[in-house]
Amino acid sequence: MQYRQLGRSGLKVPVLSFGTGTFGGKGDMFAKWGATDVSEASRLIDVCLDHGLNFFDTADVYSAGASEEILGAALKGRRDQALISTKATFTTGSGPNDKGSSRYHIVRAAEASLKRLGTDHIDVYFMHGYDALTPPEEMLSALDTLITSGKVGYIGASNYSGWHLMKSLATADRYGLSRFVAYQGYYSLIGRDYEWELMPLAQDQGVGTMVWSPLGWGRLTGKIRRGVQASEGRIAQGGDTGGPAVDDEYLYDVVDILTEIAAEVEKTVPQVALNWLLQRPTVANIVVGARNEAQLTQNLGALGWDLTSDQVARLDAVSARPKPYPYWHQMDFDERNPKPVKW
Repeated sequence: MQYRQLGRSGLKVPVLSFGTGTFGGKGDMFAKWGATDVSEASRLIDVCLDHGLNFFDTADVYSAGASEEILGAALKGRRDQALISTKATFTTGSGPNDKGSSRYHIVRAAEASLKRLGTDHIDVYFMHGYDALTPPEEMLSALDTLITSGKVGYIGASNYSGWHLMKSLATADRYGLSRFVAYQGYYSLIGRDYEWELMPLAQDQGVGTMVWSPLGWGRLTGKIRRGVQASEGRIAQGGDTGGPAVDDEYLYDVVDILTEIAAEVEKTVPQVALNWLLQRPTVANIVVGARNEAQLTQNLGALGWDLTSDQVARLDAVSARPKPYPYWHQMDFDERNPKPVKW
């Protein structure tokens, strides 16, 4: 296992973390992702720990809290071997304050997560989405209190736009509060919007990125190819519902090159897609999911080797998309607006 620093912090994390969105299977959305129970989760965690993957990611809204409960139960007796990240912000109840990033909600959400996880601390605590109604100093002050109390180690943001993240970082600096050291966001070969604003911001501000849905909502598993649709698994069950639309021909073009390169390096399509991400600037960690041990083992096969510069260039070219303004305009002034480079 390879380890990287999480942003401008002293915390070392494995380059892969295990996402537990498949734990529980409660509700229409998460039932399509998977329904891993405690016994199955324990076995998957055994495999993770055996390979040095000791970082587990969850959220309070995954299966209405069941994901946290199952993860906590599966880690019982070995919590000291693991890093846990979880998230809050989205709706967890019927009350007007059962959502958002207010001090009221953050404190109660953190306490509830700690109880479900069966632990006294959360290693990395994310704000799951941006709350424009709560002043950033209130949010960050509440998070800072959780850090100083020992209940949270580090904080991060997820699904923020560039200006949301920068506003939060600037507010933390202004008031001497703990900063976000991590950003968790969507990034894949068929979803490269992250590169336009968030990647250069993360590099400039020392924020490490944890990538979610690195296989493009299941579209880069190799099960979908030109003329072939997935007949089983998450996609076939509608598990890509809510994901960004992707033009079929664009997807097939990307998968064609992935397939060619997979044959060259004797790896699978998803292993190549994950390896490409591990070579991108600012990426500290990739959150991988698995419904079973075979899928988990395949994801681990993305490590221990690297694509060549030529193979990376081919993937870059086939997956490139036109940039929106002002990013295309800034490309003409690279001397003063350099592209991010690998850390």
